[in-house]
Amino acid sequence: MLEKLFGLSRFGSNLRTEVLAGITTYLTMAYIIFVNPAMLADAGMDRGAVFVATCLAAAVGCIIMGLWANLPVALAPGMGLNAFFTYGVVLGMGYTWQTALGAVFLSGCIFILLSLFKIREWIINAIPVTLKKAIAAGIGAFLALIALKNAGIIVDHPATLVALGDLTQFEPAMALAGFFLVIAFVQRNIPGAVMLAILLVTIVAVTTGHVTYNGLVSAPPSIAPTFLQMDIAAAFDVAMLSVIFAFLFVDLFDTSGTLIAVTQRAGLTKADGQVPRLGQALLADSTATVAGAALGTSTTTSYVESAAGVAAGGRTGLTAVVVGILFLLSIFFAPLAGMIPAYATAGAIFYVAILMLYTLKDVNWDDLTEAAPVTVVLLLTPLTFSIAHGITLGFITYAVAKILAGKARELSVGVWVLSALLLAKVVFVG
Repeated sequence: MLEKLFGLSRFGSNLRTEVLAGITTYLTMAYIIFVNPAMLADAGMDRGAVFVATCLAAAVGCIIMGLWANLPVALAPGMGLNAFFTYGVVLGMGYTWQTALGAVFLSGCIFILLSLFKIREWIINAIPVTLKKAIAAGIGAFLALIALKNAGIIVDHPATLVALGDLTQFEPAMALAGFFLVIAFVQRNIPGAVMLAILLVTIVAVTTGHVTYNGLVSAPPSIAPTFLQMDIAAAFDVAMLSVIFAFLFVDLFDTSGTLIAVTQRAGLTKADGQVPRLGQALLADSTATVAGAALGTSTTTSYVESAAGVAAGGRTGLTAVVVGILFLLSIFFAPLAGMIPAYATAGAIFYVAILMLYTLKDVNWDDLTEAAPVTVVLLLTPLTFSIAHGITLGFITYAVAKILAGKARELSVGVWVLSALLLAKVVFVG
């Protein structure tokens, strides 16, 4: 049956290799079941319900990807987009989390339509490579700011806006310890490095009395507080268009980049570099986003950590299915997830930020029309506390810089259209 479903021998793999690859991928990304509920709880959502929704959304995405696209790519609620959901849309713009879920749902539906009608290629080709790299780095900087803020490493200041916190306090000290543990474990190729660092910091917090021990395993919490609670009607508000666009835009490029990177690492790409079964993979990703919004979590997307499973030999969708099964089993560890303090996950978030900043190395810093928009996105995404604002201002800067420098011919029709729409949004909506 497995041979018929996944073609194991055709890809030079076997059951044992695929299972081990699935376990490896799961260990590298399981930190999301701790981080995501804590982050969305700041938006006012029920932490237990979000924990279950996170596990179920990841399981649904992985299993669809494995069975439909037959690729060793795992999915889960994405880092960066969950931060934008909480700190940008809910706390920053003042929308309810139900409305934010509605925006996620709509972005997933649009993603499905784009994949079905082949519009995806036009959008991807319309966005300059420079801005694609800038957005990834900008989200990384945004995550870094959130991690430092949540850990108390940086604090607000009436004169300078921000200042260094008291690093001798327990929470900042533990966050720093967690960060250095992640670096050490990852550099030494220890399996489950990020999750292990989070658990070690939590153990210290429990043993020192800063966190109350509530057990490890229990029946799953109720998902009722978040299930089908998205407010789709409210998400149709004109001011929400940029939010929906941001959810869609980031997920679209994050997914495309991840699929390219992972399939290249696995040697699965075609001779022309195209990702095999790309249409099915994109539909699996967008379907998981819609399902995740219905369950009660932010955008579900493909994880670049899937490359760890590929390095362990994973070549087929069975790897993704194994990851999905492990996420399903994770719903019984709700007490453990509930004990994880924010400072325990801060180091992991900062580590993810570092990974996302690598795109800056490919920017042409000698060309101001390329460097300026990158800098705008990189700095204004965290400083405005909004991915949407960072993308908007970056697009406008890119177009204006090219025009004023006499390089308007380098602007595609897509950039002209998107820049004009975003400029109108800034002028008339804010």
